[in-house]
Amino acid sequence: MSIRHSLLALLQDQPRYGYQLRVEFENRTGSTWPLNIGQVYTTLDRLERDGLVSNDGSDGEGHVVYSITAAGTAEVQNWFAAPVERNNPPRNELAIKLALAVTLPGVDVQAIIQAQRVASIRALQDYTKARRDTAANQRAADTAWLLVLDSLIFQTEAEVRWLDLCEARMLQQAQTAGQATSRKSSNGVTVEEAAPLIADMRR
Repeated sequence: MSIRHSLLALLQDQPRYGYQLRVEFENRTGSTWPLNIGQVYTTLDRLERDGLVSNDGSDGEGHVVYSITAAGTAEVQNWFAAPVERNNPPRNELAIKLALAVTLPGVDVQAIIQAQRVASIRALQDYTKARRDTAANQRAADTAWLLVLDSLIFQTEAEVRWLDLCEARMLQQAQTAGQATSRKSSNGVTVEEAAPLIADMRR
């Protein structure tokens, strides 16, 4: 997540001081990604160093107000215009955990998958309820939060489907090795059944 560009985008709206930027960011994203105030001021220092914001001095109450420069406006416009880079995907702790689990002896991969599935479904239920409650308000101000909730719901649904595929693949490998019966996964999905789901997700 680019804190640098997020702060520039908020300053494009109007000059603000650090605490206001933190509150605005969290309000507009539903506090999904809480910002440390120290991180906000460190980022502002770097933006000022790079000529993307200017220090407008105190507002009379001890707050240092920042405004965006012409270079900063160009930077944030370029950010909005460009797609988010996918060349370096963020580290996925769950994928890393499972990748290590299947390569180490004595690790119960099925138990890891099942524990994660329970947690993911619980999160999916929470996100869905939050979306339903927020949508019921029918306030234009909630649009940004609804978009974030939609993103979280889609990501969590995809994670649950991926876990189904992982479990089915583990069972298929065990069957091939003659170490398991022909039963399906605990979720009732075989790797052959799960694969089309993944293909659908990629469309």
